[in-house]
Amino acid sequence: MTAKVVTIAGQPGDLDRIKEAAKIVDAGGLVAFPTETVYGIACRASREPLARLDQVKGRVAEKHYTLHIGQIDEYRRYAPRVGMRAEKLVHRAWPGPLTLVFGLTDPDLSEKRERVDSEVFEVLYKDNSIGIRCPDHAVASLLLRAAEHPIVAPSANPAGKDPATSAGQVLAQLSDQIDMILDGGPCKYGRSSTVASVDAHGVEVLRQGVYSQLDLDAMSQVTVLFICTGNTCRSPMAERLFRKHLAEKIGCSIDELERMGYKVVSAGTMDLTGMPASAEAVLACGQKGIDLTDHTSRRLTRSLVEASDLIFGMAQSHCEHALFLSPEAEGKCVLLAGDHEIPDPVGRSQEYFNNCANIIDAAVKARVRELTL
Repeated sequence: MTAKVVTIAGQPGDLDRIKEAAKIVDAGGLVAFPTETVYGIACRASREPLARLDQVKGRVAEKHYTLHIGQIDEYRRYAPRVGMRAEKLVHRAWPGPLTLVFGLTDPDLSEKRERVDSEVFEVLYKDNSIGIRCPDHAVASLLLRAAEHPIVAPSANPAGKDPATSAGQVLAQLSDQIDMILDGGPCKYGRSSTVASVDAHGVEVLRQGVYSQLDLDAMSQVTVLFICTGNTCRSPMAERLFRKHLAEKIGCSIDELERMGYKVVSAGTMDLTGMPASAEAVLACGQKGIDLTDHTSRRLTRSLVEASDLIFGMAQSHCEHALFLSPEAEGKCVLLAGDHEIPDPVGRSQEYFNNCANIIDAAVKARVRELTL
C-alpha cells in the first residue's frame, strides 16, 4: 500500500497530524520525516520494527542505528558523565546537523543497562558507545517529542541510493514500504549530518557532513580563565600549574593541550598589560618545575570573560569584576580555593610567595580532579 503523505506547512491541525504520526511509530510503524539535513525514517527502537526497517533499508541487522531526540537535554538519559568538550559541543551544535557517538566506560554501560529497557539497550548501545542526534527542524522535534518510546531514524533511502531531501524523493523510493510521509518541504542542507565520536580522547569526525573537523574542534574547545588583580603573581601561577595538572590528567604534554581542545589563560582586573611575572612568582613556580619567565600580563576584558567556560578568581572582587564586565560570568565564575580567598602576595617575602604557590597548587589539583574529560 502506498504511504500516506501528510503535508505540514504551518496550518491549523498540523500538531494533531504529527501526533498521529508519532502514534504510528509507537505502534511499530515507519514514518518518513524531514530534518535540516535529509529525510529520515522514524522507527521505534524495538526488535520487530527494526527488522522491518532493516528490510526497507537493505541493511544487515548488526548495523548501528542512531537515537534521535527532540530536546537537547534528553541525551543525559543515555550518555552519563559526558566530558567538558562533548558537553560544550552539544550546546554549541545542537539542535543541528551533527550526530555524536558517545563513548562509554564499562561502569557507565552497566549503569545504563540497569536503567534502560533491556530491548532498547540492546538496540542503542554497540561497542561501548551510543549515537545520538538532535535535529534542527520543527517537524522532527515535534514528532520525536510526541513519541512515547525511543526513536531511531536512518536516512530515508534504500542502501546504495542517495538520501532523500524532499518528500517526493521519499515517495519515489519507498512509497509502498513505509506507512506515512510527513512532508515538511525540502531540507535546508540537503546533505547528511556530520558524525563524530566524543570521549576522553577528544572529538573525531567519523563521517564528514555539514561540519568539518576544524568546525568541531573550534566549537568544542574549552577555555579556562584565572583572574587576579595585576596578572603578575597569583593568576599566572594558577594558569601554569593548572596546565601542568590538566596535561597529566589527560596524558599529554603541556604543549599539546590546545591541540587536545583545552586553552588555559589568565588576566588581571587592573589595566596592566605587557608586564612580566614578579621575580618572586617566577622563583616560587620554578621550585615546582614551572617556567613563568615568558609570562606577560593582560587586562581582563568582556570578550575574554564571554569566551571562557570556567573562570576562577583568587578573591571575590575578581569574580565580581568578571560579572560586572559580562552577566555571562554568572554560574561559571567561582573562587579557585572554594570558600576561601587567596591573599595577594605582592610586597611580601619569598617565603610568603612560596606558601601562596602551595595554596594555589593544592586548589588547582582539586579543581582538575573535579573535571570530567
